[in-house]
Amino acid sequence: MTIRTKSPTPLDNPPIPVQAKLAAAWTSFMFLYIYVDYFHLYKPGTVNGILAGAVFEFDVSPTLLTMMLASVTIPALMVMLSITLPARVNRVTNLVVASLYIPYSVVNAAGESWDWASFYGLSIGIEVLLLAFVLRSAWTWPRTTAVPAAPATAGLRP
Repeated sequence: MTIRTKSPTPLDNPPIPVQAKLAAAWTSFMFLYIYVDYFHLYKPGTVNGILAGAVFEFDVSPTLLTMMLASVTIPALMVMLSITLPARVNRVTNLVVASLYIPYSVVNAAGESWDWASFYGLSIGIEVLLLAFVLRSAWTWPRTTAVPAAPATAGLRP
C-alpha cells in the first residue's frame, strides 16, 4: 500500500530559473517605463512644450534624444542579457544596472508639482519595487556546492 505524503494539487508549480525571473522583471519594468512616458504626454502643456522644441528644461536635440534612447535601451537589453549571459556575469550586471536605475527612476519626479504626486509616486514606486526584485533575485542567486576533490593519493596502492 502506498501512503501519500503530499496532498494532491490541481496544478504543478515547477521552480522558475533565476534568469527567467530577471527577464520577466526587466520586461515588466520596460512596459511600465514606456507607458509612464506615454501617459506623461497627456499632462497639460507637455505636447505644446515638445512642439516648441523643449522637454522639461532641455532643448530637443540629437544629443537629448540619444540620451533618452540610451536610457530605454539599457533596460531593454537587460531582458535579453538576463537570459543569455553566464551566471556570474549575469548576476553582477543585474546588480549594477538595477542599482543605477533606482536613483535614475526617482530623479524623474524632480521638479514636478505635488498635484502629480500620485502619478509619479505610483509609477516610480512600482519601478523601484521591480528593480528591488531584480536586486534581490540577483543577490540571492543560488550557488552550486562544489564537490570536494578526493585526496591525490586516493586509489593508489601502498
